[in-house]
Amino acid sequence: MVAAAGLQHHYREVMLANSLLGMHPDRLFPASGDQRAVARRLYQQVAALPLVCPHGHVDPRLLVDNRPFSDPASLFVTPDHYVTRLLHADGVALEDLGVGQGPLPEAAARGVWRRLCERWPIFAGTPVRWWLEAELTEMFGVTSTPSAETADAIFDQVAERLADDAFRPRALYDRFNISVLATTADPCDDLSAHAALAADPSWSGRVIPAFRPDRYLEPERADWSSSVRQLGEVADIETGNYAGYLQALESRRRYFGSHGATSADHSHPDVRTDPLEDAEATRIYRSALAGEATGAEAVAFRRHMLFEMARMSCDDGLVMSLHCGVRRDHHPPTAARFGPDVGADIPIQIEFTDALRPMLERFGTKRGFHLIVFTLDETVWSRELAPLAGFYPSVYVGVPWWFLDAPDAIGRFRAAVTETAGFTRTSGFVDDTRAFCSIPARHDMARRLDARFLARLVTDHRLDEAEAAAIAADLVVGQPTRAFKL
Repeated sequence: MVAAAGLQHHYREVMLANSLLGMHPDRLFPASGDQRAVARRLYQQVAALPLVCPHGHVDPRLLVDNRPFSDPASLFVTPDHYVTRLLHADGVALEDLGVGQGPLPEAAARGVWRRLCERWPIFAGTPVRWWLEAELTEMFGVTSTPSAETADAIFDQVAERLADDAFRPRALYDRFNISVLATTADPCDDLSAHAALAADPSWSGRVIPAFRPDRYLEPERADWSSSVRQLGEVADIETGNYAGYLQALESRRRYFGSHGATSADHSHPDVRTDPLEDAEATRIYRSALAGEATGAEAVAFRRHMLFEMARMSCDDGLVMSLHCGVRRDHHPPTAARFGPDVGADIPIQIEFTDALRPMLERFGTKRGFHLIVFTLDETVWSRELAPLAGFYPSVYVGVPWWFLDAPDAIGRFRAAVTETAGFTRTSGFVDDTRAFCSIPARHDMARRLDARFLARLVTDHRLDEAEAAAIAADLVVGQPTRAFKL
């Protein structure tokens, strides 16, 4: 038995003794010979299909500028809160990982990279480890297991590749075989990056925005009043009154649609959609602008506005995508110092059946309305979301996302949802990432896991293999294209 204090040292000795890094060709497939053979065949039919990326957070300026990535740490570590949060949990300060510091000098970048490599054991068993290994081996040809001893050599190898034009963002976009990439954007964004890409005759890819209005719908935020004023200025509509505020939101949604947007993303602590009478919404809006709304009134207004977002989706056709049930910035000192999106968000329990009922009563059977519901609370998959999607033509169950974007959770999702809602009432995979180079690894994981699940249905004689192959392909391309109206 190895003492806890010596565990990492022991782990390092084991890894150095078996220092070759590589990905098994049958990874994530079933152990059973028959099922594994079926899964392998199903996967081989979808492995090379294009990547459809309907929800993510890659900065489109990356592709506009098309500059070489500066260094391995800035590519793999600093922008990826999946990576930084576990390193932080292991005692590494976020400032020592370059978070919030912009471009790093080489010495600092090497220091960040070394901290990742020397703590490689903490990622064992996580999907983060899977993605990092896939990127290092399949994209950069790394064969040495990361460790304190190999950190500098791996850094040099990856940095040498990054200096090659074949590893610039546009070349990688083509290499990844991405057919469409959606990026979330603030309603006040002028979308100049998207416009520049669309107008560039040398660019043949498709990068579209997604409308993300959260901060304009939440009067409890300290910056809400100033945000609403900015919204009015950008839309050129007076937002000093409630009617103008609605018109400004509608105007910006249309602007996004004119730049290729097909969806609006929403993330709030809950998904209640209780509408207010117009007079009451007007009163609360006026009070909120004056800084006089109570906490309860602010929450009531936000819930009302989620209902209004559904109404607007019915009018303008944008898919309504819910990514709710998260306590944002759980550690306020970290948020104050580094801002949002650094790994300090924590899932919370959430309820959908009654919360969405007012919205679905009004809009749930309207032709053309698409509502994609994601959750971090997997207890609701079979109890609430699958039954909702199994009745309402507008509702799709979002595939596992964020904390649940992992092999076992994805398997639980398919088992929980399929028997009630089938495959066609799900969203298709979303990579939900800022880490550009992890996109193909994430999609490959999902394709392998869906092949694994379908292989079990085939060997249980619940599907024949030809139908399973058609479903596998549809989950990769057809389903996300339909659900997100791509």
